[in-house]
Amino acid sequence: MPSLQIPSDIAALVDYEKYAKQHLSEQAWAYIYGGSADEITARQNEQVYGQIKILNRVLTDVSQGHTQTHLLGDTFAHPIILAPVAYQKLAHQDGEVASAMAAEAQGGAFVLSTLSSTSLETVAKSGAGKKWFQLYFQNKREHTLDLVRRAEEAGYRGLMITVDAPINGLRNREQRAGFTLPPGVRAENCIHYQDSQSVEKGASAVFQGLMTSAPTWDDIEWISGETTLPVIIKGIINPLDAREAMDRNVAGIVVSNHGGRTLDTLPSPIDVLPAIRQVVGPDFPLLIDSGIRRGTDIFKALALGANAVMIGRPIFYGLATAGALGVAHILRLLRDELELTMALCGCSELSAISSRHLWHK
Repeated sequence: MPSLQIPSDIAALVDYEKYAKQHLSEQAWAYIYGGSADEITARQNEQVYGQIKILNRVLTDVSQGHTQTHLLGDTFAHPIILAPVAYQKLAHQDGEVASAMAAEAQGGAFVLSTLSSTSLETVAKSGAGKKWFQLYFQNKREHTLDLVRRAEEAGYRGLMITVDAPINGLRNREQRAGFTLPPGVRAENCIHYQDSQSVEKGASAVFQGLMTSAPTWDDIEWISGETTLPVIIKGIINPLDAREAMDRNVAGIVVSNHGGRTLDTLPSPIDVLPAIRQVVGPDFPLLIDSGIRRGTDIFKALALGANAVMIGRPIFYGLATAGALGVAHILRLLRDELELTMALCGCSELSAISSRHLWHK
């Protein structure tokens, strides 16, 4: 069981991994830690940040510094958002409620997954801070719309639509471990939306099966017209899709390769971020995820054009180690590291961070 306190030897986010692995079953660890196929993208997502070098500035007054940011009409204490991670009760019995409480305690934003192991209504009733709802399109439009209406009524402040995972990636690590959801863990938001799909003999289970209900750009326009919530598209990695999203008048984009969990050998989001920023212009909201493990990583992402970052797997690491306290501590560690990096680079606020703070050969 997770501890009620933070282990004394945890000094950085990476230290949580060994404790999380001790508290999780082999099957749960395979689901949480694993990526798609050979996991090349999952590994490179973290490694690529180490190849980017910071160019600091000295003798700058940063005594009035802060990490405050504004997103979708709300103000947050820092630019670190808890990403929509499914089935959080795999790591802790309090699941998504614990993570939402941690985000609130640290003055940040929390995004609830469609595939959460706690219903969106239950998380909302916990009163835990400012929350967005992540949407996976369902097989039937009426079910998708019902999810949106429920999120609106529960008080969620934004709609984040994941578009890069209409089908699961090739999760070989999960297959080898024989992963299945344990008793008591299920997609609570979708228990009334179960639809079966049949495929004719000789037809493709992918093309004529799973992909027949996959969303298109027309579906994005449809759902945007059905809600007053700001719509953010999560899962953009190609600048052409970023341009398309802008043309569809969405409120923002999450540059993401799904943590390396869908299609292996995709580029890392940080690699394509500058090109996407160039396409969408200076004022369009851009978030980024996949591989962020240090405050310096956050600094680099902001320097290359992001407005905020999201963390996913670390939520599980914190939950499995110390529940809500662990997740809150992870957020605090990252924020402290970001503040330290900003101070040593002469940046008193997030808007001061730019590509000039990176070394370009």
